[in-house]
Amino acid sequence: MSIRTAVILAAGAGARMWPFATVRNKAAMPVANVPNVRRLADSLATIGIDRLVVVVGAQAGSVRHALLGCSLPVAFVGSEPGGTASALLAGLGQVEDETFLVVYGDTVTTEANMRAVAQAPAATGAAGAVLTDPMPHGEGSDWYHAHVEDGLVRGIVGHECDGEVRVCGVLALHRSIIPVLEANPGFMRSVPVGGMPPAEADLMQSLNDWDADVAAVPATDFVIDMDKPWQALAANHAMARRLTDGLTESVIHPTALISDGAEISGFVQVGAGSVIGNRAMLRGPAIIGAGARLINGPILEGGNVIGDGTRLSDYGLVGHYSVVGHNCVVGHGAEIDGAMLDGSYLWHYCEVCGLVGHSVDIGAATVCGTLRFDDGNAEHRIRGRRERPAVLANSTYYGDFSRTGVNVITMPGARIGCYACVGAGVVVTGDVPDRTLRLLKQETVDRPWGPERYGW
Repeated sequence: MSIRTAVILAAGAGARMWPFATVRNKAAMPVANVPNVRRLADSLATIGIDRLVVVVGAQAGSVRHALLGCSLPVAFVGSEPGGTASALLAGLGQVEDETFLVVYGDTVTTEANMRAVAQAPAATGAAGAVLTDPMPHGEGSDWYHAHVEDGLVRGIVGHECDGEVRVCGVLALHRSIIPVLEANPGFMRSVPVGGMPPAEADLMQSLNDWDADVAAVPATDFVIDMDKPWQALAANHAMARRLTDGLTESVIHPTALISDGAEISGFVQVGAGSVIGNRAMLRGPAIIGAGARLINGPILEGGNVIGDGTRLSDYGLVGHYSVVGHNCVVGHGAEIDGAMLDGSYLWHYCEVCGLVGHSVDIGAATVCGTLRFDDGNAEHRIRGRRERPAVLANSTYYGDFSRTGVNVITMPGARIGCYACVGAGVVVTGDVPDRTLRLLKQETVDRPWGPERYGW
């Protein structure tokens, strides 16, 4: 492969990812316990990229931290808000190659898809290439639509309702696009009538203006744009499936301890110093990190990724293709179906379905409602727009460093903000803003009572 440099765009504010972009850039959102930008960097190294340029902006520290110790040399470039074309132009000041990869930092995909895009210019003779996949049903107005003829992109339209092919965030470009980026009009010109594009320099508009052939590369594997919380949860599920289904044998570190009383089926990977104790039930495939403790009857339903130093115990249940981060606790009678980020606790007696942020403390008997009486999907407000996601709409989304008291109930689709606390007994029927304490106001009535009420 002749392409040696990749530019990762990780500068956007990620407002639609609330409540998970308050303390991090969405490119640093963990996917199967690895920040996505680090996962991209490692995959790019595997396909032959030997240098990264990373464009940072909002929450830049989270991106820099995620790439600490990366195997590739990384050049960080700051970019002011202004759009993807402006961000790329800033990054290209550090690129001398004729052809290079561009990867959006919130794109979750596989090495196979990125390798196919990187190889496409040489294989087709086109100056550029872009990853595409079929438009998700009913989501045409959410994505860029590529008009494809004879394997080439003949035009890109922003948020076209009846689009059939979606543009994804992996591209190969030639330096001849630089003057086009410099002349970007500052908004997406190709939109349906009344489409109202924001005043941002859009890379897709520069692709439309570039007088060069751009190959359409159909995705052969999953590709998820992590723009909203349910997409981050879907990315964790998809990556857990990919990683665990890829196990072809069990790999047990010599220092791991496995009790004869543990029940294990399928392939498992167990890290150094981990303990799988008596009555533990692991339905593989599963990946268990280093120093994890699965003791006294925890149940893993399969396809799970468990982080380093995590304790699963006392008949806690981890659902199918669920991810539990590093140094977490799933304790007595607790259930998780979804994903937990590092340091979160489900101490006992709770049923959580959704995405649990960093260092979240879930109170005892906290329960997530997931089924509406109309059997429909919950409505969410994203920057004022009403949306009903096709999948994972009814999960609960707990922002980083949030807490719940005992007996909290979250109704389908609830989102709890970063640094927020929900007091005991509250029924959460909508979003709880960041930095908010929501308490139940209780009214009680006292009346005289005693033995005389029973005929004494």
